[in-house]
Amino acid sequence: MKIILANPRGFCAGVDRAIQIVERSLEKFGIPIYVRHEIVHNKTVVNRLRDMGATFVEEVDEVPEGAVVIFSAHGVAESVYERAKKRNQIVIDASCPLVKKVHSSAKRHSARGSHVILIGHAGHAEVEGTLGQIEEGQMSLVATVEDVENLQIPEHENLAYITQTTLSVNETKDVILALKAKYPYIEGPDKGDLCYATTNRQAAVQELCKEVDLLLIIGASYSSNSNRLCEMGETAGIPSYLIGETTDMRKEWFEGVKIVGVSSGASAPEEVVQHVVEWIRNHFNVEKVENSIFLEENVRFSLPSELQ
Repeated sequence: MKIILANPRGFCAGVDRAIQIVERSLEKFGIPIYVRHEIVHNKTVVNRLRDMGATFVEEVDEVPEGAVVIFSAHGVAESVYERAKKRNQIVIDASCPLVKKVHSSAKRHSARGSHVILIGHAGHAEVEGTLGQIEEGQMSLVATVEDVENLQIPEHENLAYITQTTLSVNETKDVILALKAKYPYIEGPDKGDLCYATTNRQAAVQELCKEVDLLLIIGASYSSNSNRLCEMGETAGIPSYLIGETTDMRKEWFEGVKIVGVSSGASAPEEVVQHVVEWIRNHFNVEKVENSIFLEENVRFSLPSELQ
C-alpha cells in the first residue's frame, strides 16, 4: 500500500495567525484570557489552548467587565463589538483578514444602497458574522441554485453578492451563474470571495483523486472547508471519509485499496495527519509515503498591533 499526502494541506495563514494570537495574548496578559467561540474549528487545537489557560465562552456577556476577549478567526457581527465595548473589555480580533475583506465588501455595497446577497451556509460562524455587518433586512442568504430561484427581490433594486470564504469552487460557481441569470445587473466577484487556502486545498485534492483508491480528509465534522474536500472525493467516485482523530478510522475502509490519499482542512493540525499515517502503518503494510506537491504557499498575516 502507498500513502500520498496532498500539499498544500492543513493550517492556512488565517488559522495560524488566530492560534498565535491566543498564545501571544496568554504570554502578554496572563490568565484569564477569554475566547468567544472556538478560535478555529478543531477540537485538538481548542483543547491545547484550553490547557494553556484560555477560557472559551459563547458570548461576551460571559466575559467579566474589563477582561481580555479574543474574537475567533471566523469573524463576528458588529453587535458583538458593541457589547464588548459597553463592558469595557479589551478586544483582540483574530478574525481572518480575508473574512474581514468580505465584511468590508458588504458594508461598501450597502453604503451604495445595494441589497447584498450572501452565498453561504446558514448557521456557520463566518456567515453569522457576515450577516451582522449591516442592518437586518439589507442582506439575503442563499446556499443553492434553488435558493436563488426562490429569492423575492424587487426587479430594479440595486444588487451585489458576496460569498463565504470556505465554500467549494464548483458550488459557488453554480450559484453565481444562477444569480447573474436572474439578475443580470448584479455586482460581485466572478469567482466569489473564496480564500486562497480553500481554493488551493481543493485543487490539490482534485489532483490527488486522479491517483488514489481511498481519500481521507482530516478535519472537524462541522468544518465547512473540510467537508467540501471530502465531497470532492465523493464526486470523483472515490470512497471518502472525514476524520476528526484516529478513533474514527475503520479497517474495512482499506479492503482492496492500493493507494490512499490524505489531506486536511485549513483548521486541522499536522500532528493529527501524522497520527493517521501512523495508524495506517500499524495496521497495514505501507511500502511508501510520499508528498504530492501541488504548489507551495507562502502567505503570512501579521498579528494585531496590540501583540506586535
